[in-house]
Amino acid sequence: MFAARRALQATRGYSTAANVQVPLVLHGIEGRYATALYTAAAKKQALDAVETDLKQVKRVVEKDTKLREFLENPTINRTEKKNGVNQMLAAGKYTELTKNFFDTLAENGRLYDTIKIINSYGSLMGAYRGEVQVTITSAKELDAKEVAKIKGYLAKSAFVTPKQTLIVSNKVNPSILGGLVVEFGDKTIDLSVSSKMNKLNQLLHEAI
Repeated sequence: MFAARRALQATRGYSTAANVQVPLVLHGIEGRYATALYTAAAKKQALDAVETDLKQVKRVVEKDTKLREFLENPTINRTEKKNGVNQMLAAGKYTELTKNFFDTLAENGRLYDTIKIINSYGSLMGAYRGEVQVTITSAKELDAKEVAKIKGYLAKSAFVTPKQTLIVSNKVNPSILGGLVVEFGDKTIDLSVSSKMNKLNQLLHEAI
């Protein structure tokens, strides 16, 4: 009962930090936990420190398959998981806020969401810095000049404000046949050959 009460109090402490404007609305359990941690870190002026902590935790978890399986295994009880994650954190240099947060995750049985929560926190930090993640999908890999050209067009578009920074990545998908699919924020610009062919096939089908 004490552990449950402590976890509840800790979560409330994260979520009720005053005068903190969250830069991005996230949904789902991982979104709520990440937002609560962001709020607490902002109140303590520790946003960057916590981000560094979480990146380190992610590297450790992704490198150690057994550790990841341990965190994601639903048959392991919460006390054992809490002890395990405390050992992991003791092996590195982490802020008290990060340690307390993982204590809360362990007590609430949410350690299996660790990577999702870390990724969600990263999205919040990206939004805080004004970063816009852009994914350009092409049938073959684009060279640096082509990526820079597309980035320049997007930067001048009405979709991007002067204060935002575009973080561009290129994904290769031969099935689009040619052209591009550009995804950023909640927007998608589909200029792929496959999309145009699908539209043509639909028009032909409707005409028959």
